[in-house]
Amino acid sequence: MISCLTGILLEKSADYAVVDCGGVGYLTWIPSSTAGKLPSVGEKCTLYTSMNVTENDISLYGFADKDSRTAFKLLTGVSGVGPKAGLSILSVLGPDRIALAISGGDHKAFTAANGVGPKLAQRIVLELKDKVGKSLAAGVNLSETSQAAAPAGGAAQAVAALTSLGYTAAEAAQALGGIDPALPVPEMIRLALQGIGKRR
Repeated sequence: MISCLTGILLEKSADYAVVDCGGVGYLTWIPSSTAGKLPSVGEKCTLYTSMNVTENDISLYGFADKDSRTAFKLLTGVSGVGPKAGLSILSVLGPDRIALAISGGDHKAFTAANGVGPKLAQRIVLELKDKVGKSLAAGVNLSETSQAAAPAGGAAQAVAALTSLGYTAAEAAQALGGIDPALPVPEMIRLALQGIGKRR
């Protein structure tokens, strides 16, 4: 199993990168979100990888961070979600947004990815909701567990704050679902409470 690659970036595009490690060029398939984080060709880079071995193929999938790799493994563990669909989802949704969408039951968020229809999106939410929901309120980081996913940083703090106010983890995640996780925590909480108030 190849866990990560650190070397010189030889080639990059929106869907793959080639990294030279000790004179061997490793081709890794990547989501477009990772492509945007890679350095210029000729510079040193690290990709966290997942290897997929089938009867006819051995492929490497690379990610800019461990959270994205863990999200990819969770997604491809769902029946019907292959590596291509996993990369497609991670191209449009970050790990924190994936965790919030699953916990909040927002299957429509996944249909923004190419090749993911409503039925598959519903299956993703259904199969992963228990795993994600339990860790979300506890603020467990994606890189800390292969059994569950949760948003890192501000989103996790906002969920914790809302649950301390009496909302369930699912209600908190749903309220935060459409909010930019890069916002300051107090602003995320304020917008989430506004959304909850409007729904009631």
